[in-house]
Amino acid sequence: MTELRTLRNYIDGEFRDAADGRTTDVVDPVTGEAYATAPLSGAADVDAAMAAAAAAFPAWRDTTPSERQKALLKIADAIEARADELVAVESENTGKPIGLTASEEIPPMVDQIRFFAGAARMLEGRSAGEYMEGMTSIVRREPVGVCAQVAPWNYPMMMAVWKFAPAVAAGNTVVLKPSDTTPASTVLLAEILGGILPKGVFNVVCGDRDTGRAMVEHPVPAMASITGSVRAGIEVAGSAAKDVKRVHLELGGKAPVVVFEDTDIAKAVEDIAVAGFFNAGQDCTAATRVLVHESIHEEFTAALAKAAADTKTGLPDDEDVLYGPLNNANQLAQVSGFIERLPAHAKVETGGHRVGERGFFYAPTVVSGLRQDDEIIQREVFGPVITVQSFTDEEQAVAWANGVDYALASSVWTKDHARAMRMSKRLDFGCVWINTHIPLVAEMPHGGFKQSGYGKDLSGYGFEDYTRIKHVMTSLDG
Repeated sequence: MTELRTLRNYIDGEFRDAADGRTTDVVDPVTGEAYATAPLSGAADVDAAMAAAAAAFPAWRDTTPSERQKALLKIADAIEARADELVAVESENTGKPIGLTASEEIPPMVDQIRFFAGAARMLEGRSAGEYMEGMTSIVRREPVGVCAQVAPWNYPMMMAVWKFAPAVAAGNTVVLKPSDTTPASTVLLAEILGGILPKGVFNVVCGDRDTGRAMVEHPVPAMASITGSVRAGIEVAGSAAKDVKRVHLELGGKAPVVVFEDTDIAKAVEDIAVAGFFNAGQDCTAATRVLVHESIHEEFTAALAKAAADTKTGLPDDEDVLYGPLNNANQLAQVSGFIERLPAHAKVETGGHRVGERGFFYAPTVVSGLRQDDEIIQREVFGPVITVQSFTDEEQAVAWANGVDYALASSVWTKDHARAMRMSKRLDFGCVWINTHIPLVAEMPHGGFKQSGYGKDLSGYGFEDYTRIKHVMTSLDG
């Protein structure tokens, strides 16, 4: 038997096992076999990490924005320098294609860190002024304190960046928990950051849901940030309410893709297939729910089914694959369950089955003939499954697009500019793409409404979420 690699927590500038020695296996989704062990951290580990972050906070808070900028720029450079190593670990972590991980994740991560390095020096607020006779008012923007952060398994290292970069740039200290299925790349990031940041500023605690629960319930953090399921977000919000912690939630989506009759079908199909199947559809913004005008429904569905059938899933080192396996056995069971429970009126145009007997691979799937209240329309599948519905007019398209509990992202496909503007206003989602789907940039906010959560990632808005506002008034009489 191959000896399993040992991953460790990173607390107060050093790597540590769990205090009670407990571990959990980390499984390679390509093979379904364990390749490493990680700490199954308990209350003692969370206490130690929170104490380290709290002790480091005063000094880090008092650094100048330029000092924090320099540190983040060094981190970005270090990630670039160790890109190949990070990609190899992330691919083993998730089963993602090596080439796509290198081209589609490392550059955005580095860019996002550099963006927040600049944001550290662009603190915005109202100018000082006399709003009462004899008094001058100023506004201070300050870090909130220690931040408890929980990252998901779909983009482990990129979501770690989305968590720590704005928090650290704003002067906060961090305790970050990666998913229990994908801790490896976050532990490697801890090694990289540990050579640059003062000890205690960035801490990593590995573990399961109970570990995350202990972090959110802990009295030290001033803020809890989680990217995860609606269930997890509701639990975090409820727990944080007990001591009035600030909460930042990104909880998934069910993105509508509204395709009107005047669109370029071939181009739309090509782009939507990539946006739906990339990363095995394990993306909160994935193009999973296509609404097509009835006049082109048959042609569009046939073209999308062919594009899906031509899409390849496979091993990480295969340069021809678009995506690898689903992340874990539970996720494979969830995706399979949605297809197994399809109503009689639904039609699987292509796919709808597991690929191979080893690992957690699932075929690119297109399902048509669906109704608005069907489970697969209303609930997040988080897999390589695209549904297709036929609508009659703009009013019905808007009603069906908005008719789910999620409200993270959406897209509209049309050559009619006025229609695109109307739809972008009426769609109740945090992002509306027009004639494209899924691109993100560091300068623009990412975050949703309704059960997709609240708070923004990326952008100046994401940076401001990790700050607090203080009013200072001074008497001019001395």
